[in-house]
Amino acid sequence: MSILVVGSVAFDTLETPSGRRERVLGGAATHFALAASFFTKVRVVGVVGEDFLPEHEAVLTSRGVDTTGLEHVPGRSFHWSGSYMRDLGAADTLVTDLNVFADFAPKIPTSYLDSEYLFLANIDPVLQTRVRAQMPGVRMVAGDTMNYWISAHRENLLKVMRELDVLVINDNEARMLSGESNNVRAAKGVLELGPKSLVVKYAEHGSASFFSQRSFGDGEPHKPFRAPATPTEEVVDPTGAGDSFAGGFYGYIASQERLTPEVFRRAMFYGCVLGSLSVEDFGTERLQRTTREEIDRRFEDLREISHL
Repeated sequence: MSILVVGSVAFDTLETPSGRRERVLGGAATHFALAASFFTKVRVVGVVGEDFLPEHEAVLTSRGVDTTGLEHVPGRSFHWSGSYMRDLGAADTLVTDLNVFADFAPKIPTSYLDSEYLFLANIDPVLQTRVRAQMPGVRMVAGDTMNYWISAHRENLLKVMRELDVLVINDNEARMLSGESNNVRAAKGVLELGPKSLVVKYAEHGSASFFSQRSFGDGEPHKPFRAPATPTEEVVDPTGAGDSFAGGFYGYIASQERLTPEVFRRAMFYGCVLGSLSVEDFGTERLQRTTREEIDRRFEDLREISHL
């Protein structure tokens, strides 16, 4: 099965206790695509500028990612600069240069229209809605968002959420969307806004999934599920952790014949594994040297430490 991911392909300048790196490869779609590529075929729709060189694109294509939908236009690529010197769990944004991403209008290549799975990464919900309308035949749709869209574009975001089989967000975003301070009530409040299922990321505290009776097409109630975080001795750069989690999670789902509660739970474990790997170096560098065997070993370790 193939996943189409629509989102940012960018460069990041990062400052963490482990050092400083200038303009490393980043972006939500990049991290997602690399993580998902360990499980299934991935196609990317995004936009980059003249500073995005063949060597950068090769990071994706070397993992088998289809970059036909990566539009090259005059100008410079999206660039974000952040510092984690104050708190590794929350970046201080120093610079946001949208550059060519400011006029991003996703164009779906004809060869992508048979994609079975769609992931709407963190972009303007108006664009997410347009992409969803162009892909009526997908088996499953998952998406992400952030605090800016929640607070400033809520009406448009709610339209997207009603189209989602799975919404993947962090705990702060769940509380913002629902207006609830309690995590469980927040999750229930988000589900009432439309998505069939919800995955909430709690950073180093793991993740949790919550379900409506529409989640698996059986009309049955399903209990929430909690996946622990993978123990990580050294966090170098947490920037792409959430997107890598989403890629591992959704990539595993797309690799299976059908969605079941068991598949969903295993997918969350794989998401935690990919998230833990991505933070161990700057940008995409750790994912670039990761192997599927390493992922499966870490999956088994996580399962062993989390079961009686």
